Order: sequence, then structure tokens, then C-alpha cells
Amino acid sequence: MKLLTLNFLTCARKTCKSNAAAFPLHPKEAELEQVETDMNPLFIKNILPRLDWEAMKTLTTELGLPNLPAETPSDEELATDGEPSQTAKDLHTLLMETSIQSGKLVCGNCEHEYAVKEGIANFLLPSHMV
Repeated sequence: MKLLTLNFLTCARKTCKSNAAAFPLHPKEAELEQVETDMNPLFIKNILPRLDWEAMKTLTTELGLPNLPAETPSDEELATDGEPSQTAKDLHTLLMETSIQSGKLVCGNCEHEYAVKEGIANFLLPSHMV
């Protein structure tokens, strides 16, 4: 599960849908994997406005990854002379190449744990929690 994906997920319980603590899900006992992919600067540029930057900063801190800048990088910070900047390359590595291979995702509201195995999170809830 790519780190980018975590920025779009929240707890599956109905009681958590309206609670701000249910986002982002917090990684626990996470085993990370990095798989190299081709750089797509346009994708990075276009996805940044859609990200919850504070949630991304929280995730990187919890995973022990390098800290992100305080503010979302501007378009000028992502390219130098038509080439991707180091900031863009670092964001590509973080968002597109870094994945959680195994571990758990924990809701900050209800503390339910979603298992991640082989890079896939299981969001099925037991019947008593639906």
C-alpha cells in the first residue's frame, strides 16, 4: 500500500465517519518497502493540491521517515530549468515508491486495527462493528 493511498483513507466504521480523529489512519509495526518507479513530475505537481499536507507530515513522522517541509511545496519548488527538483524527486520517492508491506493501520478515534499483509490492507469489519 503506497503512502500516497493513506492520505485518502479513513476508518470504515460509521461512528468514525464524522470524527476528525479517524483520519489519518496511523501505521503501527509497519514494514516498509521501496520499489523504484519512473518519475512523473506532472503527477506529483497535480496530486499535491489534493493531499492533506498535515496528515502526510504526521505519517512521515510516525514512520520515522525524513520530515516534510512545513508547507506544501509550490510549483516553482518542484522544477528547476524544466527538470524535476530534488524536492520533487523526494516527494516521488515518498509518495510513489514507498509502501507499507505489512503491519497495521490504527484508527485514532476507535483504535480499531486494520491488518496490512503483502501490501494490501483489510478494511472488512466484523459484523458487530458495522
